[in-house]
Amino acid sequence: MKPEQKYQSLKDLAERMKITVSEQNLQKTGVRAKSGLCKVKGEHLFIMDKRKTVAEKIETLSECLSQMPHEGIYIVPAIRELLTVRAHHGKTPSVTDNGKNRELSSTSLRNWNDGTLE
Repeated sequence: MKPEQKYQSLKDLAERMKITVSEQNLQKTGVRAKSGLCKVKGEHLFIMDKRKTVAEKIETLSECLSQMPHEGIYIVPAIRELLTVRAHHGKTPSVTDNGKNRELSSTSLRNWNDGTLE
């Protein structure tokens, strides 16, 4: 699944969980602000800094959604796996590959947990 598709799937899931995702330029607020979940007039609102990369948006939103109850909601397998990884490990661990950090894929993460990372 492409990153843009993952992010859209996470936003769709948030909507099904009654969480509105709003992308805003938080730099324009004049206040030091971060992306995150809040409650406004009884409604859950996730404010995402639109200046983040797609990968950062996926990490931020998946971290939030992984902590929310989502039993009984259909979630595409790739997104369910991402939420499970986030719930159990927080941020996805990185490994060094020829001096460059790279994020582990969920398959690699399972292998990393098993001790069989290639």
